[in-house]
Amino acid sequence: MHISCTEEVSLAANAHEADELHAGLVAEQTWISPKFLYDALGSKLFEAICELPEYYPTRTEAAIFARHGAEMARVAGLGSTLVDLGAGNCAKAASLFPLLQPAQYVPIDISSEFLCDALVRLRQRFPHIAMEGLGMDFSQRFELPPQVREERRLFFYPGSSIGNFTPEEAQGFLRRLRAQCGDDGGVLIGVDLAKDKATLDAAYDDALGVTAAFNLNVLRHVNHLIGADFDIRAWRHHGFYNAARGRVEMHLEALRRQEVRWNRGGRVFEAGDCIHTENSYKYQQADAIALLERSGFEATRVWTDPQRWFAVIHAQAIAGAGK
Repeated sequence: MHISCTEEVSLAANAHEADELHAGLVAEQTWISPKFLYDALGSKLFEAICELPEYYPTRTEAAIFARHGAEMARVAGLGSTLVDLGAGNCAKAASLFPLLQPAQYVPIDISSEFLCDALVRLRQRFPHIAMEGLGMDFSQRFELPPQVREERRLFFYPGSSIGNFTPEEAQGFLRRLRAQCGDDGGVLIGVDLAKDKATLDAAYDDALGVTAAFNLNVLRHVNHLIGADFDIRAWRHHGFYNAARGRVEMHLEALRRQEVRWNRGGRVFEAGDCIHTENSYKYQQADAIALLERSGFEATRVWTDPQRWFAVIHAQAIAGAGK
């Protein structure tokens, strides 16, 4: 959906979203896709998470951009079509505008309302940059509309959101990006690197409880989307690093027995039952590069912080690989 920022944005679930939510809620291991964490309130809560002392990814990645941004611009080139995936408040991309000097900026986010507000402010700051906001779920199918320039598309995917996919899903997603790149495009992607369990546990279960509020808010969002009657007070957040699977997991745990109904069905949750809401895979640097190469890209440069907690990778599309 193209965002004009002059029309009211509907937050009701479309048929595909309703099907996906229903399938997850009736599954033996109940799940809700992490994309549903990001309604307008969820996006604001995630902004707050990024300010927490425990949540290292945002400040670590920002320091990499601040230190190496000029070199990134030299490697990626100026005047690109900058496609910002999961743009949120657009702040990360906007910080690079003076260096990258994009010919067109295309922020994409599932939370159309939140993105629309951000675009209004951004157009005032950078009136010389053409902007086309897109409210869409790019996690399943991905095709850019005609108003997006085809020349030199640079997909910007910071924050290690690639970790929300399983490695197999990530490869499929990156291949879809490659198909939209052309042979003159590329990606600039943030990847959270593997590290100790204590640091990861704290980052996803902070002392102030902001991550808990963010996770619990998905139930309020689901209530709105499919007419469910989750009682948020009957659930608690549980976030931890699963070392065996190389990922952080977020769950919601039922505090008591309860029956939940929604438009197309319902189920009984026993005390202790969990809803799986997010994974965040942590990569070894070599594995991240290999993933990009299997997906039709060639890693040209990698920038990390001194602790090697996080990496930003520029990868160029391999000619002919997107066919």
